[in-house]
Amino acid sequence: MEHELRKVGTSSIVSTLLTVQTSGRGFVDLSTDVAQFVKEANALEGQVTLFIRHTSASLTIQENADPTVLVDLTAALDRLAPEDFGWSHDTEGPDDMPAHVKTMLTATSLQIPVVKNRLMLGTWQAIYLIEHRLRAHRREIVLQFAGAVGPE
Repeated sequence: MEHELRKVGTSSIVSTLLTVQTSGRGFVDLSTDVAQFVKEANALEGQVTLFIRHTSASLTIQENADPTVLVDLTAALDRLAPEDFGWSHDTEGPDDMPAHVKTMLTATSLQIPVVKNRLMLGTWQAIYLIEHRLRAHRREIVLQFAGAVGPE
């Protein structure tokens, strides 16, 4: 294992709120938005954290090459938390409680290393918001970079 020690920039924390309009159940690729945030923050080395401020939508890192992966993942989540299960909580509709379960099974936050101004995602990885509700929603994701930043 090779290690590299570099002293770069000054240490900072940079935060923003990303608002995403979903079109209903499915995946929304956030990779470009997060990379743009890292660039605008002058992030050199550190970590970017994403946190979704909702209980019926979530975040994941998944394959970005074959769209059928996302179709199959949606089907798998639907099998794990079906609408017709007979949930007690149905105040907001039959898709609400399954959405909460799907959020619990996935993630509400992600952390991605940043090295030399770049997200260290793998070749086939993308950052996704997963909308678990059937109708469109306005979702908020907190983005925060912590680490070395370059000059303004």
